[in-house]
Amino acid sequence: MRRSLLLLVTLSQISYSQNVTIRHDYYTTTFSESLRIPVVVKWWLTKEMVNCLEHFKRTNKFTPDPELPKHTNLNKDYTRSGYDRGHNMPAEDNACTMTGMEQCFYYSNMCPQTPRLNRGIWKKLETYTRELARQDDSVLVWCGSVANSGQTIGPDKVAVPDYCWKIIFVKHERDTLAYVFPNTETISGALTEFRVSVDSVEHLSQIKFRGTR
Repeated sequence: MRRSLLLLVTLSQISYSQNVTIRHDYYTTTFSESLRIPVVVKWWLTKEMVNCLEHFKRTNKFTPDPELPKHTNLNKDYTRSGYDRGHNMPAEDNACTMTGMEQCFYYSNMCPQTPRLNRGIWKKLETYTRELARQDDSVLVWCGSVANSGQTIGPDKVAVPDYCWKIIFVKHERDTLAYVFPNTETISGALTEFRVSVDSVEHLSQIKFRGTR
């Protein structure tokens, strides 16, 4: 198993048990074996990754992560759960490479999201992030979830996040954007309504981010 400590994040003293960090070709995930969702996923998004001439179609082939097959064999948990398989690193960010497209459908890159969140404002932020990459070339993204309520789905008890968050560092502008979204079926509003400080994400997630200020 390929493991990476180069996440540019530091987990705080509040422990997430049984975390495993795996580096794939286009993203790095720190996956909680106990919660069965990623604690944090990190990737660089560049102009080259979104401006290719040939785009691969979305596969919708959700699979276990071959680096962690036992804990990410979760198809039965999501089936008929009422929750979407919410990408952390989006499929569209990988449309220029079949390897990236296949790897982004690993369950180590998924968390249960309400359809209202996943197909609504979460998707809007994904689109906006790609626009930033086209405009400013290099964008570093951290994405994760916070699950404290104890709600789960499926026989493996996949944790349902209470909140999903994202931090976007635009390298050219040296600017950082941070967002937190409640994982509910009533979420609505503009992206600006959910923008917060990096400190707020750190407090919520209990993760310290370096190089974002």
